[in-house]
Amino acid sequence: MKLVIGNKNYSSWSLRPWLLLSAFNIEFEEIQESLLQEGVKERLGKYSPSCKVPVLIDEELSIWDSLAICEYVSEKYLAGRGWPEDIERRAEARAICAEMHSGFMALRNEMPMNCRATRKLELSTAAETDNSRIDSIWSHYTEKNAHIGPWLFGDFSIADCFFAPVAFRFATYNVSLSAAAQKYCSALLRHNSVVKWKDAGQIETEVIARDEAGKEE
Repeated sequence: MKLVIGNKNYSSWSLRPWLLLSAFNIEFEEIQESLLQEGVKERLGKYSPSCKVPVLIDEELSIWDSLAICEYVSEKYLAGRGWPEDIERRAEARAICAEMHSGFMALRNEMPMNCRATRKLELSTAAETDNSRIDSIWSHYTEKNAHIGPWLFGDFSIADCFFAPVAFRFATYNVSLSAAAQKYCSALLRHNSVVKWKDAGQIETEVIARDEAGKEE
């Protein structure tokens, strides 16, 4: 099985399935491609018709969406353990992943993931609203499921993988969070696989100018 990803410093979409595979100790071959715009369609088009990353290649099957990849991995390799076992908690986990997958556009546009940077930004009202909503999600679900474990639904799941790129963003731009949300964010950033991703991203040299937002602190 192979996972095609982009630059670890910037590629938030790539982080999600990579983290799931890494956290659950599933063996895979990592293929990293440059995300620089020149020739990007040719480079990524070798793996999927979307010309985007991530892409999971499992024998003859190619999957090119981060949520679809995580669903597939959970079903085929984890016997469903990528999601909470309880049906109601599983439905809630899927709901917040779908919200993250399709929403928070102001956050995405104004706060690109940049693991090796520490920056200061002037955020729009829309981005502040996005951040507040994520704070609410983190606070609500970690407090609700604290009796099971420290993650959003107690045990580490796809939901945590989907919010890991946001944790990097909040650290990069020094976003103020509630106590409960900050506790979760800090725990996520300390996860062994998240640390491994960050360490790799910090030694990369490729610079993507559009993702170098804000002023250095």
